[in-house]
Amino acid sequence: MAGAVTDRDGPPLNGWLIIDKPVGPGSTQIISAAKRALRLGGYARVKVGHGGTLDPLASGVLPVALGEATKLSGRMLDADKGYAFTIAFGTETDTLDGEGEAVESSAVRPTREALEAALPRFTGAIEQVPPAYSALKVDGRRAYDLARAGAAPEMRARPVTIHALSIEAFTPDAATLIARVSKGTYIRSLARDIARALGTVGHVTMLRRLKAGPFTLERAISLDKLLDLGQGRALENTLLPLAAGLDDIPALSVTPDQARLLRQGRKVIGIAASDGLHLAIDAGAPVALVMVEEGEVRVERGFNL
Repeated sequence: MAGAVTDRDGPPLNGWLIIDKPVGPGSTQIISAAKRALRLGGYARVKVGHGGTLDPLASGVLPVALGEATKLSGRMLDADKGYAFTIAFGTETDTLDGEGEAVESSAVRPTREALEAALPRFTGAIEQVPPAYSALKVDGRRAYDLARAGAAPEMRARPVTIHALSIEAFTPDAATLIARVSKGTYIRSLARDIARALGTVGHVTMLRRLKAGPFTLERAISLDKLLDLGQGRALENTLLPLAAGLDDIPALSVTPDQARLLRQGRKVIGIAASDGLHLAIDAGAPVALVMVEEGEVRVERGFNL
């Protein structure tokens, strides 16, 4: 590729790039773009992962983990997410979004008052049936593969939590809502169920992730900006530290000797700290994610920094 940097002797990057994913590419394409930016900048090769899949038709916050931060990707998958989404009333599609074929229609259009009255039913702990067009496995196969083959996968209801749900905008034909939800929540299913509760049908026409765990759009960059920063060897300027993905975990200062033991995967005894998960740090540098129980510290996930 013309102009590409082939030197890979640059520093290894460990931390988070927060991408404002546009509509169109999938999450794996964003990972490929991040790897390309690293190549362009001549940075050392590191693992690259993401903190929660976004469908091609969705936009917004996609945390990209570099290096040792990939060890925290699983925690990011479990984090709460925030979304803005628009429900178009009157048509339900097989995919529950604008990409699918219409399967049901209704002339009923809800009022704003009816929508406001219905939202409390979808707030808190609820049962939700995932979309047939999803990556969940049914009898060992992806549900969307079965659906595309003309089969009707049996999708079982499962518990999710809707922490908050509010109306951002409303017309008789469509409503835009803001939601903060637990892991495993499908916004397309939420939109379907809200529309049905209002005596009509609907599908999602806009889905934008506003927040993923501690990460928001405030620190997100575009794909073009990502590649520009890579070309300019300036990815450090936007890289968030590894610990930024652990803002809900208390820090635990350890001595250099204790840090050495933890890096070896050994237990440390006699540390005065409350029980629970902590981020062990030595002179400000993350050492390990550790569990403290009655003064005994054991490593849950070590970092090679």
